[in-house]
Amino acid sequence: MPHMLARAVALALALMAGSAAAEPVRVKVETGVLTGEAKDGVGVWRNIPYAAPPVGERRWAPPARAAAWTGERDATRNGPSCVQKMNADGTPNGGGANGPMSEDCLQLNVFAPAKARKAPVMVWIHGGSHREGAGWIYDGSAFARQGIVVVTINYRLGPLGYFAHPALTAAARKDEPLGNYGLMDQIAALQWVKRNIAAFGGDPRQVTVFGESAGGMSTLALLATPAAKGLYARAIVQSGGGWFAPTTLAARAEAGEKALAALGHAKASATDLRALPGESLINGVGGGFGPFPDGRLLKETPSQAFAAGRAADVPLIIGWNSGEDSLMGPWRPEMINAVPAEARTVYAAEAARGDEALARAVFTDRAMGAPARWIARQAASGAPAWLYHFSYVGSRFRPFTDRAAHAAEIQYVFQYWGRRTPMSAVSEEDRAMAALMNGCWAAFARTGRLDCPGGQAWPAYSRDADTLLEFGRETSLRTGFQAGRLDFQEARTLPGLALP
Repeated sequence: MPHMLARAVALALALMAGSAAAEPVRVKVETGVLTGEAKDGVGVWRNIPYAAPPVGERRWAPPARAAAWTGERDATRNGPSCVQKMNADGTPNGGGANGPMSEDCLQLNVFAPAKARKAPVMVWIHGGSHREGAGWIYDGSAFARQGIVVVTINYRLGPLGYFAHPALTAAARKDEPLGNYGLMDQIAALQWVKRNIAAFGGDPRQVTVFGESAGGMSTLALLATPAAKGLYARAIVQSGGGWFAPTTLAARAEAGEKALAALGHAKASATDLRALPGESLINGVGGGFGPFPDGRLLKETPSQAFAAGRAADVPLIIGWNSGEDSLMGPWRPEMINAVPAEARTVYAAEAARGDEALARAVFTDRAMGAPARWIARQAASGAPAWLYHFSYVGSRFRPFTDRAAHAAEIQYVFQYWGRRTPMSAVSEEDRAMAALMNGCWAAFARTGRLDCPGGQAWPAYSRDADTLLEFGRETSLRTGFQAGRLDFQEARTLPGLALP
């Protein structure tokens, strides 16, 4: 291990070992005074409203400004998660959320270094298929100890976050954005950061927006949304894909109308829809959720924006994991039906291992790997872009798998092991990988460059070189990584994306 990386690991261990009692810490934002707590050099403020509650007439409406309060607001406890399906036994769901939930959920959390001044800012958008998850799950303390202010946010989910219906279209004001309420929330949170983050010692001109899975897809959508430009200076996309199927507001509204009719609400007015219990919508309206072109806020898919050179031109990190096929769930023999016959030639080694190995490799490349490389290629002609592949398998998982599952990199990026990983299961090698990734991401947030710990080289991506950094048991640069497989996926998929 390089000496600089070893020192970074030692420092992280020392900081975790020396734990002082929390002390109250106050900050004044535009709506009032917040009382958070400071511990080990990091101030934390939780459950801060960044927008008005999206309830009643504000359900399925653009977010409005949060109201002011009098006195001091307690910011030491987590707020509720947005409405989503929760496990009956109280354990975290697939997005990591459990506990209280509410439609009144548009709040965020801030982690800031003590005495920060004009510090870089990172705004985290959580994943969970646009259906699950919450900002309070993630701890930004490791970044804060490196001099960075971290903000983690909630946003509306499922049919409360991404939904269209003819009645809502008819009731909306002219040119009012429709359907993408979760994306609107993310923009509102970034606007709040721009107006308020200086109170926490952050620099509103040095914001990095980053997210994983649905959060990565949301980050790409923000890069393609004109109304979001200027709210961030850099972006990181972790397992966020990059290929978005074209659709329209009319098509999504038709789907929404059918879904509500199936629940017994045919010909419902906007007022009727807004009176329905939120949990009945979450449990009763299925289908895919996420940003889509409504023609008002988001005028084209992120894929179309990148292909046309209309996406925001900012420094970008993008990548994927080796085991994204964990999203497929348990193997079923019929899954092989989704694999084109010609893939057996391109994926000869995987095909030789059997149908499951083939189908899982094809899924990983189609869903995440090939889109990530394609986005890096489109972005590389402007501000620099960096491409990565995460294949590191945590020590505790090696008896069971040789691939890094979807979302496996998050613990290393945050250098935080979460509520479901006992520290006794975290090895020194795991800690070293966390120090490396957290250090790379922090360096990018500070400078827009990849000055990683230990002098780890990571050149900007170019189409000609086609070089990425693989975070693995042996972290190294890889040139032409899986190029034949990724080219195959491009050739099959790009024609169906209605690219300009």
